[in-house]
Amino acid sequence: MNTPAHLLIGAAAVLHVRRGADDAAPQHLVWAALIGALLPDLSLYLLSGAALVIYDIPAEVVFNELYFSQAWQQIFAIDNSFIIWGVLFAAAIWFRRGWAVALTGAALLHLALDFPLHHDDGRPHFWPLSGWVFESPVSYWDRHQGANLIAPVEAFACVMAAILLWRRRPGVVLSVLVAVLLIVEINVARTWLFVFQDS
Repeated sequence: MNTPAHLLIGAAAVLHVRRGADDAAPQHLVWAALIGALLPDLSLYLLSGAALVIYDIPAEVVFNELYFSQAWQQIFAIDNSFIIWGVLFAAAIWFRRGWAVALTGAALLHLALDFPLHHDDGRPHFWPLSGWVFESPVSYWDRHQGANLIAPVEAFACVMAAILLWRRRPGVVLSVLVAVLLIVEINVARTWLFVFQDS
């Protein structure tokens, strides 16, 4: 899934599980969920951003070569590991730290949503126990692998997540952030489907 979708769905899921759908959202839990939903993708943004902006490496090299390099894949294995995030989630529950449960729960949801939606660009989600990478028959971004069917579902889920978050009255800053994430998600999905695809 696109990163904005992970943030919206992760934050909404954490709040929905926490309590009834109508009480005001504790802002610290929303922020923790947003951070947790971002963390599995953060290394990709840092690595690709540095390669593109600082080292001026062409995008084709970054996403067709460096992305699949052993060094980058090792980093992705760590921050996309069900095992690591599962242990951290269990520890958060054990120590009864609500913010940590929200953060690690949103990260785990991120991985659970990514796992079935990466065709040839997945991560080794079971590291360090295994380096196996699931090659899904569908892709969230590649129209040739069903993204034209996945993208509308993802967009609908994001709209529903945004509505749920707004209903929980998270405050002005978070309400605006949710709106920005929703706009970015719709634009990113449109770009994947109509700009970066062959006709």
